[in-house]
Amino acid sequence: MHAECDVLVVGGGPAGTAAAVAAARLGARTLLLERHNHLGGLSTGGLVLWIDRMTDWEGRPVIRGFAEELLSRLPRGALAGPPPAAWGARDAATAAWWQLRTAAFHGVVTNSPTCDPEWLKATSLALLLESGAQPLFHAWGAAPVVEDGAVRGAAFESKQGRRAVLARVTVDATGDGDLFAAAGAEYGSEVDARDIHGCINTSWLFGGVDMPRHLRWRAAAPDAFADFLARGRAACGLLDKAFVSWRDDVALFMGPRLAGYSALDVDDLTEVEIRSHRLMLDHLAFYRANAPGFADAYLMLSAPQIGVRHGRRLRGVSAVTRECWDGRVAPDEIGVSPSLSPKFPAVSVPYGALVPERLDGLLAPGRHLSCDATSHSFLREIPQCWLTGQAAGVAAAIAADRGVPPRAVPVPALQAALEGQGAHLRREPVAA
Repeated sequence: MHAECDVLVVGGGPAGTAAAVAAARLGARTLLLERHNHLGGLSTGGLVLWIDRMTDWEGRPVIRGFAEELLSRLPRGALAGPPPAAWGARDAATAAWWQLRTAAFHGVVTNSPTCDPEWLKATSLALLLESGAQPLFHAWGAAPVVEDGAVRGAAFESKQGRRAVLARVTVDATGDGDLFAAAGAEYGSEVDARDIHGCINTSWLFGGVDMPRHLRWRAAAPDAFADFLARGRAACGLLDKAFVSWRDDVALFMGPRLAGYSALDVDDLTEVEIRSHRLMLDHLAFYRANAPGFADAYLMLSAPQIGVRHGRRLRGVSAVTRECWDGRVAPDEIGVSPSLSPKFPAVSVPYGALVPERLDGLLAPGRHLSCDATSHSFLREIPQCWLTGQAAGVAAAIAADRGVPPRAVPVPALQAALEGQGAHLRREPVAA
C-alpha cells in the first residue's frame, strides 16, 4: 500500500493535470500518478504545441477556467497566436495571415496559440504544487482496485514494483480508458481507418529554420508549394507540411499521420515509432534540399510521447453525439466546446459523458469520454481535455467530501463550483 487519498488521478496529461488541480483546490487530498517525468501529456511530451480553438466562431472565449489560467501564466515569448482583438476577425487578409499560422479556419481567426512545451510543463507543475495536489512521477497506473462493483483506487508499477493507492474517487485520465476498461466499464473502440482521427504518429521539431521566409513562399507561390508537396510524397512516401511553433526558428511537424494501427496494440505502437522516426530523417533531407527557409534545418527533438488520437471511448450515462450539435444546452452542462465549423453552434458537454453507465467510483475525462466517433474529432483536443478534466476534478472532490458516488453529485453544486473556478457555462451564474 503506497497511499490513501480522497481523489486519485491516473495520468498527468491535460485532463489529469486539470482534474488534480481542480480537486485539490476544493480541499480534497489529491494524488496524481504520471508515468513520465513531466505533466501535459501530448501537449508537452507529444509536441502537440498547437492548442486548438478555445473561442467560438464569433471570437468569444468558451473554454475558460483552468485552460485560460494555465495559458495566462506562461511567460512572454512562450506563447504565440492572435491577440484577443483579432479573435473572430473575418476579413480576408487577416484570416489568410493567421491561417498559415494554424489560427484561422473557415475564414475566421480563432484563439489557437502555439506553446513552448518546456514552459507548459513547468507552469503545469507549478499550478499542481500550488494547489496542494501531490504528484508521483515514473508511476504507471496498471490496474484498478475494484470492490463491490466500484473502483476504490488503482495499482501502479514503478521501480519499487507494484504498489496500490486507495481513494474515495478515482479519475481515469489515461487517455485510452485503461482503468475503466480493466474495471469492466463498457466502451467503444471502432474507428474509420480512412479518417485522420484514427491515425497515430510521433511528432518532431526542426531547429535552425526561417519560418517567416517559408510562409511567405507558401503564400506567394501556391503552385510551387503544391509541386513541392507532390515531389516530397514521391521521394518520401508520405510528406507533411511544416507548422509554426512558438519561435520563428523552430518548425513543428505533427505528421505524417499513419493509418491502420491501433493505439491499444504494443506491436502497432512500435511500428509507428519506427516509421515516424524514419520519416523524420526523410523530411529533414527533403526539406533542406527543397524548401525555402530550411537550408540550415537540423534535428531538434522527436516527441518522447507517441501521438495517439483514439483508443477507447467510454459508454457513459450520456454522450455527445452528432445530434447534440444543434445548440441545445445539456441540463448537466460542465462546459462548452467550439463546434467544427461556423455552420454549427457551440456544443454543450454534459457531466454524464464522464460518468460510466454502470461502474461507480470513477470518472473519465479527456479524449476517452463518452461520445460518438464524429464528436470525438474535436472533443479529443487539448482544450476540451482541460475542460473535462477540470469538471472531473471538481466532481470528484464533491463526491469524496459528501461520501457519494460520482453519479450522485448534485449538478447545481457541480456547476456552481465550476463557475467558482472560472469555467464558462451557459446559464445564469450561481454563487459558489
